Amino acid sequence: MARKKIGHIELQWTCPNCNSLNPGPEKHCLNCGAPQPEDVEFEQASRQELITDEDKIVQAEAGADIHCPYCGSRNPAGTEVCHNCGGDLTEGLVRESGRVVGAYKTGPAAMIACPHCGVENPDTAKICDNCGGSLAQEKSPEPKTVGVAQSTSKSRTWIIIGIVAALVIACVAVIYFITRTDASTGVVDSVNWERSVPVEALLPADYQDWQDEIPADAVVGACSEEVRSIQSDPAPNSVEICGTPYTVDTGGGFAEVVQDCEYEVYDSFCTYTIDEWQVVDVVSASGGDFSPVWPEPLLEEGQRVAEQWEETFTIVFVSDGEVYRYTTTDIDLFQAAQIGSEWTLNINTFGSLVSIEK
Repeated sequence: MARKKIGHIELQWTCPNCNSLNPGPEKHCLNCGAPQPEDVEFEQASRQELITDEDKIVQAEAGADIHCPYCGSRNPAGTEVCHNCGGDLTEGLVRESGRVVGAYKTGPAAMIACPHCGVENPDTAKICDNCGGSLAQEKSPEPKTVGVAQSTSKSRTWIIIGIVAALVIACVAVIYFITRTDASTGVVDSVNWERSVPVEALLPADYQDWQDEIPADAVVGACSEEVRSIQSDPAPNSVEICGTPYTVDTGGGFAEVVQDCEYEVYDSFCTYTIDEWQVVDVVSASGGDFSPVWPEPLLEEGQRVAEQWEETFTIVFVSDGEVYRYTTTDIDLFQAAQIGSEWTLNINTFGSLVSIEK
């Protein structure tokens, strides 16, 4: 898929000292002055607006901030000398980027109550318009895990292993049951054979295919534009299909808003008619002896004998009062099964004859 760029938004971060929300590019807390922590994780507001200010766009596209290796201060991407201590930033630590922050959400802001004075503020605000307090919501404590959960997980693992083992054993038993055979002696009671010769004629046949794949001698019918392929890059006669926009942390307090897109390429899909050889008749011959012959069809004008002829030979056995039929295409095996000769019959669990031996 191709990643389509829509624009940039400003992220925010929570001060660990006073719990105040701050704009992403701010390197120090606007409320208490504490420095932005080295392991800060930017987040996005509940509603976002694309940045239109040219200077901020340049800053957003610059990339990830750099930590000074001497004083730890954060510096904008592209900075060569630390703005705090003047140190060389060549060996500075570049902040990680590329993390998906979340879905891009637009629309009117919702209202939230200030946790200090109760006055409602837009959920995009960072401090209360009434009291100036931080609007950051305290996070609920993570639930503690107990030993029972670990024990339950182990029990489930052993249950799954037991079920899998039982299924394997059951499959092996079924396979053995189906493939097991018992040997019995059978006497050839009778035989019969059948040979068939298909007769073909040129007749019109209807098909569908992409226009450039249709044979030159075919008659093309109706065509429609259909999706022939899906590509990751734009192509002629293609339609762009994009997913839900989302934001990707650029490492400097901003996020790039992108969409994953693919391109459906359309082409002409047509019906067509072409003459081809088709079976119009089957001439058969049969008998109950050991001298099978091929039938000789009488061809009409425009007909021909197909290349694929068919023959089947059936041997009828009697064993312990039961009658078994064995069908083969091996003429040598068929002619060896003389009337009254004895054979070993391999009969499966379902009472079917699966093979014979002289």
